[in-house]
Amino acid sequence: MRIYCDMDDILCETAATLCRLVEREFGVHVAYGDVHEFDLQKSFGLTGDQMRRFMALAHEPENLLAYPQTEGAVRGLKALAAAGHDVEIVTGRPASSFRATEAWLAAAGLGDFPVTYVNKYGRLFSQDGDAPEMVPLADLLKRHYDVVIDDSPMVLPAFAAWTSTRVLVFDRPWNARFELAPNMTRVFGWQDILEKLS
Repeated sequence: MRIYCDMDDILCETAATLCRLVEREFGVHVAYGDVHEFDLQKSFGLTGDQMRRFMALAHEPENLLAYPQTEGAVRGLKALAAAGHDVEIVTGRPASSFRATEAWLAAAGLGDFPVTYVNKYGRLFSQDGDAPEMVPLADLLKRHYDVVIDDSPMVLPAFAAWTSTRVLVFDRPWNARFELAPNMTRVFGWQDILEKLS
């Protein structure tokens, strides 16, 4: 099977880390379980200027490298590859973060997995000199995957049309109210993913 696996909050605990970062930098306390909006500006109650500064901080290499692994993610991804599946990490991070992103993956023992940077959310990114090209979401949607593993309620609706693709929605507070399409299943961690794909 060809498997698409998102990175943030699938392989690493991004939102929990960002809750600590916003408290440290802005004095805003939001518990991880209260992050009910995928739009962090809304969840954290930041102004536009604060949000821009916050996202710049969040993507600084030392912060990206410090994100802890999601429980079972490394073992799970390796198990999928060992079972003969073609696994691709598909991230909405800006391609300018590629050095820190791929250093994190290498440190986690996942450096051999291909990474595709996709403009999932229609954000404007400047193209850094040697950064990988960012794939537009429309181009990604022309590809075929047998399985998608993602958590974002902003991009999941686009996969509803992929009726021959199994979409595993990784359970997180911000997608708790997301209404699953017929091709979607909610999963509760990596052990659940492995059982669903066995």
